[in-house]
Amino acid sequence: MFTHSAEITLTTSRALGLVAIASGENYQQAERALDDAGFSRLSNGAFVFPLTNPQATRSTASALVHHAHAHCATITPSSRPYLGDLGAEIAARLPGSWTAELQIFSHPLWQEDLWPMLWEADEIYRALEDHRVPFASVLKNSADTELLLIERPGHRNGYLLGALTDREQEDPRTDPTTPHSIVLSADPDLAAHAIAHTFLPSYRRALHNQNLNNVLRGLERIREEHETLQVIKKSGRYSDGVPLSTSHLIAGLARDFADRAWLSFRAVLDHAPGLLARCRPAATAWPDDAAALARLHEAVADSQDAWTEWNDLRRDLYSVPQTLSSHEWSQVRERLGLAVLPAIETWLADSAAFERQARAAVPGGPAALSAPSPRLLTATVPVVGHAHTARTERSR
Repeated sequence: MFTHSAEITLTTSRALGLVAIASGENYQQAERALDDAGFSRLSNGAFVFPLTNPQATRSTASALVHHAHAHCATITPSSRPYLGDLGAEIAARLPGSWTAELQIFSHPLWQEDLWPMLWEADEIYRALEDHRVPFASVLKNSADTELLLIERPGHRNGYLLGALTDREQEDPRTDPTTPHSIVLSADPDLAAHAIAHTFLPSYRRALHNQNLNNVLRGLERIREEHETLQVIKKSGRYSDGVPLSTSHLIAGLARDFADRAWLSFRAVLDHAPGLLARCRPAATAWPDDAAALARLHEAVADSQDAWTEWNDLRRDLYSVPQTLSSHEWSQVRERLGLAVLPAIETWLADSAAFERQARAAVPGGPAALSAPSPRLLTATVPVVGHAHTARTERSR
């Protein structure tokens, strides 16, 4: 899609003066031209030259043309202001504490680093897919909300804003919870107003529903295996009819279930507290759900020691040059899963009440994003397969 090139984009900043950004597959040649012309390099990779002296500016501009030609680099003046300034001006006008950082993707392949983080399926997704985007401004607040601001490709003005996330996610093109990007004006006041009153409410609804869906999917996985295990225990036979020869086999199946159940229950312990905090049963058509929510709160509280131990262990292992073997990780998960088994069973029993209350608690009121799950988790599911055939998640 992109040709071998060395390009210099020139723009202006009220604080920095002339700003140049090198890009292209041979971006190093553009950087050498800027160095030779007397530009200074900032920590973010942009090059600047002050506009305080008209004679020096003319001399530097002439030198840049000469050195760009010598290094086979093209110069493209931009009609837009420096994006680093606009990002900072917007951040200063948003509610709360926000910062803005200009990120430069000099080589065309570098912009692909955005794909794993992009929580977006609309215009900004297509822009990154179809156009060269050599730089962007990332806006971030104290709650770790991250927004991507880029110049709108194919237009002389206007900007695109979308959401970033460090979570594992499905394909954003098929994820119904994905918040859509919006087009912003170059006026920082208007842009900040659109973000605060349009984009961020949509983002909060999307985050709520993504968290809810993660919890429900985790419970769904647990429920299938839990019901299979209960049938095996009651019948004394595997699901294919083969009898269990000893009680040790039952205990082994229970340990295997606890290992895998812990992996799925992590989604509950991670996301459910924030969802439960928003629920207001008295304000819904199901005020009697309050008792179920109280049980769920207690189940989460009873699991906190296991959750803290898991997070501390993972953090410690990432900070020292050692890892546990797969068998050792399995033993840890098995032990923690058995410790929270009463909490898991409470969540399985009261999941329907949780789902309807959490959907009613979507920030800003019910929205299309909060469509019902394919089936209530309290529905009876057929016993499928052997208890050892459950879906496996990443253990770390």
